[in-house]
Amino acid sequence: MKSTILRTILFGLGPVINRVSKRHASFREEARKHDCVLQIKLKNNKLGRYFIFKDGLVTSRAGIHENPDVGLVFKNLNVALKILSPTADIAYKVHAAKNFLMGVEGPDYLSNWILKLMQRVAYEGFSYGTAMKDGSKRYTTITNGGPLHVYVKEGKILRLTPIDFTDEDAGSFKIDARGKTFKPKRQSTIAPHALSNKGAVYSENRVLYPMKRVDFDPDGERNPQNRGISGYERISWDEALDIVAKEINRQKREHGPGSIFLPTPSHHQWGNIGYYLSALMRFGNQIGFTRMAMNPDSWEGWFWGAQHHVGHSMRAGASPGYGTMEDCMKEADQIIFWSADPESTNGIYGGFESTQRRLWAKENGIEFVHIDPHFNPTAQLLGGKWMPIKPATDAALAIAIMYVWLEEGLYDKDYVATRTTGFDEWCEYLLGASDGEPKTPEWQENETGVPARDVRALARSWGKKKTYLGCGVTGTGFGGACRGATGAQWARCMVMMLAMQGWGKPGINMGHLTAGAPLDLEFYFPGYADGGISGDLANNGNMVNNYQRMPHVLSMNPVKQQIPKQKIPEAIIEGKCTGYLWDCASQENQFTPFEYPMKGYSPIRMIYRYGGSLFGTATESGRFAEAFRHKSIEFIVNQSIFMEGDAKFADIILPACTSFERWDIGEACNGGGYGHHSVEMLNHRVIALQQKCIEPLGESKSDYQIFEEILERLGLGTVFTEGCSELDWCKRQFDSSDLPDHISWKQFVKKGYFVVPAEEEELRAPLSMKWFAEGRKKDIPEPQPLPSQFAEEFGYGLQTPSGKFEFVPTILKRNEKDHPDRPAVNRYIPSWEGLRTTELVDKYPIQMIATHSRYSFHTYADNKGFTDQIKDHRRLIHGHYFWVIQINADDAKDRGIKQNDLVKIYNDRGAVVCVAEVTPMVSRRITKGYEASAKYMPLRVGGEMVEIGGCLNNLSPSRSQTQGTHSMGPNSTLVQIEKYQNVNALRQVLMQRAS
Repeated sequence: MKSTILRTILFGLGPVINRVSKRHASFREEARKHDCVLQIKLKNNKLGRYFIFKDGLVTSRAGIHENPDVGLVFKNLNVALKILSPTADIAYKVHAAKNFLMGVEGPDYLSNWILKLMQRVAYEGFSYGTAMKDGSKRYTTITNGGPLHVYVKEGKILRLTPIDFTDEDAGSFKIDARGKTFKPKRQSTIAPHALSNKGAVYSENRVLYPMKRVDFDPDGERNPQNRGISGYERISWDEALDIVAKEINRQKREHGPGSIFLPTPSHHQWGNIGYYLSALMRFGNQIGFTRMAMNPDSWEGWFWGAQHHVGHSMRAGASPGYGTMEDCMKEADQIIFWSADPESTNGIYGGFESTQRRLWAKENGIEFVHIDPHFNPTAQLLGGKWMPIKPATDAALAIAIMYVWLEEGLYDKDYVATRTTGFDEWCEYLLGASDGEPKTPEWQENETGVPARDVRALARSWGKKKTYLGCGVTGTGFGGACRGATGAQWARCMVMMLAMQGWGKPGINMGHLTAGAPLDLEFYFPGYADGGISGDLANNGNMVNNYQRMPHVLSMNPVKQQIPKQKIPEAIIEGKCTGYLWDCASQENQFTPFEYPMKGYSPIRMIYRYGGSLFGTATESGRFAEAFRHKSIEFIVNQSIFMEGDAKFADIILPACTSFERWDIGEACNGGGYGHHSVEMLNHRVIALQQKCIEPLGESKSDYQIFEEILERLGLGTVFTEGCSELDWCKRQFDSSDLPDHISWKQFVKKGYFVVPAEEEELRAPLSMKWFAEGRKKDIPEPQPLPSQFAEEFGYGLQTPSGKFEFVPTILKRNEKDHPDRPAVNRYIPSWEGLRTTELVDKYPIQMIATHSRYSFHTYADNKGFTDQIKDHRRLIHGHYFWVIQINADDAKDRGIKQNDLVKIYNDRGAVVCVAEVTPMVSRRITKGYEASAKYMPLRVGGEMVEIGGCLNNLSPSRSQTQGTHSMGPNSTLVQIEKYQNVNALRQVLMQRAS
């Protein structure tokens, strides 16, 4: 009986393929790629059928072919029936593949092609997109800045718009606070860089064809010294991929896989399939590679400092925001924005979702204070008290405020006595008993520039009012002042201040209304950092959630060697370096150094670059030019969308397409992994199929396809794809989520997005830290700390050795001897590059802060699209879009600098030419710019080397914030600024380049 069923299934397979092929031209085109014989059989040859593919159609015969081109072989009848059943369980398919219950025989490219073709039969012909009255078709996508509708006509993108919800979409939450009802607008909002994506797609900077450096010969002279100097010539895809595949094999054969280095970018395009923690990691694990050890960019001070007081290691030291929106609206008297500008940074990916909430707060009479060297857009919008402060001195101000609280009894004595440890020792420092210097407001005045009277006024206001403390990008501990030499001191102070005020009591919490919306957080959809298709359990969030939900074959990198991101140039140029682990599962592991090269492994000799530019996102980035040209690096391949930054230092450039030109799936703002429940930055959860809106421009291909075609040359294509196209993987992500309970796959493909219903009011997440303030079992929905990290009974207390908030952290005290600049008592230690470093200040008297841009997302949206035309981002001078730098009006007057003058910002690390924005919005002796310029354009002008792309990270220090950490301090940068004197010579150089 079973054999009859299998014969029937096999007999029907050919007619099904033919029917789809005849109905759908795209399928027929794919089926025509190869003429071949496919054998499907049992391993013992007792039952089988072979299929003859010719010109896109299939004929078949029962029996065993004597010489098939490709074969699908099952161990026995039961396995074959389970796999070939129309309702086959994907978990069993994965099990069968992993345990050799089934196998594929024949050339890898044919095996991969036939498996993907058979998968495609199931969904070919699904319609997607919505026809519009103007003859265009509307698609959906998700970007780093929010979800979009994409309007396409005749194969070209016409426009992008935010998604306005319809009556068919789920309803919104509402908040009743102080006699008023607040309900968000029925739409998604987006960051400026999201709308610029049309310009990015059609940017003149697109790489559209495979390129080879003109003086690079893979079989002869490679001339590494000319990287970034010599030009490129167009080559075919076959030649490019053959070179890359051949070089991978050569490296592994001669040196081992440790010689291949995959440095990953600071973010990339959105999407669970194409993201670097997904497809790139799966690719890398197939070939083996030396990993780049990430430093906790933007979490520096929280990861290396704050978590030792309060825990939250799995959030890299940042705090959760559960319930804070409703509590703040109902209970808080004021919000203090400390080094926080949510109107610019959009909660990372949140668009302008939270702007409405802060306007609600203003309507409710909540007061605002802004502590920042820059009178930023948030302060400009909301008003309130602005307290300008010298960069990297924030910890001194915080310590002085705590001194006033102690002196005047303006702190929660019961909370401190029952919920904390180490307070007496902290008081000794505040009062000067331990060092002879009381930390009065007068003590901090010269350091911070904040008058002592203002410090006392703020301390008294804060001590008497229920206050929310909003830190950095999300308000709950991310970015901001943690990105300087004193970043760990500041982040530690922030949580210590909250503890002194009764953190978790009504109206006393962390946040500035960016996080904490009352959404249904238990509706499961994997975030981009949850591993996607990687199959990796060790280096993303796959193990926590999605591996159980989406069965797939695991992948593993056998190479244990790592290079810290900040030390890549040193690792190459000096041949060695030391790093420290970013391990969110453990507070103790950050004290364990690792060395490169690791014994037993080859130093790196090949670099495979992908995604955004390191020049724009790493400190003292000019180091990378020398590193990329180093003779020890035998080969560099760059898989890039744009000809910018690192791409210009490659030997081979592989053109990747944008997310508008391929399939993917994702949820707006859903970071997953270490950003657990980050969707609470939004007013509505929006999950979208990132529909393929247009065909890839030129000869560009999706990252997934490029990886696949390289691996096919290595016999690993089928292992990489599991027989799936990108759309197949989207379906598997869809099936792994809670979406199928609410919408069918066919409906989802057609509409393109789904709005998750708002949480029922009685089921909303409890308030963060309220459980701790009340001495109850933890009740917020996060999977940390780990069970082993509770000091007493599971669920009670914080992730500290005592289970309490520790003013003097036990873990830091244990390691203080070896890490003296990370003292257990949070002493103020001035910045190693700041206005107290007198010798440097004499040469470079201005402190530069370079925050994330308001108008681009790292390097992705810069120098492409309309963002260049925004006068606060770039300005057109002499035919070139220069980066904008803000200069205090008095500093500008002293230097003869006027509005829109070209200026040179420089120090010993380099010189960058920008255009001046003369403004009172920054304090004297401070200049404000943005990091992450996509351009890196060093030029020799008038005998001097200057960078004109706006790459301010050329000037920032590569030094770690503190010894024994792996952290950046870009906001501890001293510079000099002067009116640029070689304007005429620069104009001539620009004219020559343009011609």
